[in-house]
Amino acid sequence: MLKEDTTISYVEPGSLAEEAGIAPGDKLMAVNGHSVHDILEYRYLTSEYEVELEVLKTDGSTEIITIENDYEELGIEFCQGLIAKPQSCKNKCIFCFIDQLPKGMRETVYFKDDDTRLSFLQGNYVTLTNLTDEEIDRLIAMHISPINISVHTTNPQLRVTMLKNPNAAKIYDIMKKFAQNGIYMNCQIVLCPGYNDKDELDRSILDMAALYPYVSSCSVVPVGLTRYRENLTRLTPFDSRSSLETIRQIESYQKKFRKDFGINLIYAADEFYINAKLPVPNAQHYDGFPQIENGVGLIASMQEEFDSGIELVKIKSCKRNVAIATGEIAQDFIQSLAQRLMAKCSDLSITVYGVKNEFFGGGVNVSGLCTASDIIRTLENEPKYDEIFIPDCMLRDGEDIFLDNVTLDELCEKLNSKITPVSNDGYVFIEKILGTNLEF
Repeated sequence: MLKEDTTISYVEPGSLAEEAGIAPGDKLMAVNGHSVHDILEYRYLTSEYEVELEVLKTDGSTEIITIENDYEELGIEFCQGLIAKPQSCKNKCIFCFIDQLPKGMRETVYFKDDDTRLSFLQGNYVTLTNLTDEEIDRLIAMHISPINISVHTTNPQLRVTMLKNPNAAKIYDIMKKFAQNGIYMNCQIVLCPGYNDKDELDRSILDMAALYPYVSSCSVVPVGLTRYRENLTRLTPFDSRSSLETIRQIESYQKKFRKDFGINLIYAADEFYINAKLPVPNAQHYDGFPQIENGVGLIASMQEEFDSGIELVKIKSCKRNVAIATGEIAQDFIQSLAQRLMAKCSDLSITVYGVKNEFFGGGVNVSGLCTASDIIRTLENEPKYDEIFIPDCMLRDGEDIFLDNVTLDELCEKLNSKITPVSNDGYVFIEKILGTNLEF
C-alpha cells in the first residue's frame, strides 16, 4: 500500500467534526484504535454509532475525541482524497488504449489507474493484479461490494500473456474468494480476436456464470485500436462478420442464463450490433443496465426514454435550426430520433453530423473519443446554426474540456456558435433540441 496522508483539508460547517473541534490542518491518526490506510477504511471504521478519533492537532498536541454520529458522515475531507495516492496500473496489456494515445492530450488521460477504491467509489474497472493477500483480506473484512473487475479471460496463462503481468494468473482464485465471502462483482472482457475470443470466451463466460449471483453482470466489448500502435502487439479489429459471430455466441448463453438466472448476465457492447448491422436489443434485454458505463445498452436506454418523451411533446411548431455532432457509430441512431422529432414539430430543422475521428484514426468511431479538432474540421465550413449539440461524454467528467485539451469555450469561439453538451437521456435530448421542458 502506498504511504497514506490523513491530513484534513476541509471540515464541513455545522458538521459533527466541527462541533468536536476538528479543524483543517489536523491529522487523523487513528479511528477506534485502528490506523487508517485509505478512504474505504476510514468510511468503514467511522460507520459505528460511537467513534473514537485520535487527532494530531496543528499545534503538535494529540486529542482523543469521541463522537456519537448516529451513522452520519462526520464532515471531513482529506488533502489526499483517497488518503493514499491512487494506485497505478502495473500491467502492459496488449490492448491498452492509453498506450495508443498520441502526445499533446490533456495530462490526466495518460495516468493508468488500477485502484480498487476507485472501483467501489467511482465505478472504475480494475484488474486486481496489484493487490496483496493482505489487501484482499481487508476488502473482504470491510465487505466492499460491488467491485468492478476487468477480467478479460479466466485462463491464467492467457491472462498473463494479455496483461504481461505474472500476477494476472490469480484472477479466478480471487474472484472465487470474493464470491465465497459475499462480495458482488461486475465484470468486463475486452475482446481481442485471436486471443480471448471463441473457445476462450466460452471458458470465461462459463467460469463467471459458475459464480452467479456474486458475478452479477459481465460486458463484452470490442478492442479499440487507434493509428498510434507502432511497436505494439498486432491486433485485428472486429468487422461485421466477426461481430455477428460474437453476438451469436453470446446469445446462446443469454438464452440459458435467462432461463436459469432470470437475467442475461452476459451483455455485448452496442458497437458489436452496429458493426454487425443488427438492431440493438430493447431495454428489457439489459436487465436494468448494469453495464451502461461500458457502452452496453446506451442506445436502448436512450431509445426507451425518447419513445416515452416524444409522447409528452405538446408544441406543434418549433422554429429552430440546430445541429448535432456525434460519433460516426451513433449517427444513424441519432438521425432516426431527429427525423421523428422533426415530424412532430413543424419548422424544426435538425442536421446530424457523424464526426470522423481523424485524431485517433484506426477504427475509433464512438462519441466519447471525439475531439474538438475533429468537430472543428467537420463543422467549420458548414452553415450557421442556432445551437450545436454534442454528447457530454466528449468532455472530461465534471469539466468542459475535450481529450485534445481544447475547452468548450474555445470550441464555441472557433465555430462562433453556442454549443451545448447533452447527456445520454432521451428526455433531456428532446428538451434541449426544442428548448423547452417536457411536462410529465
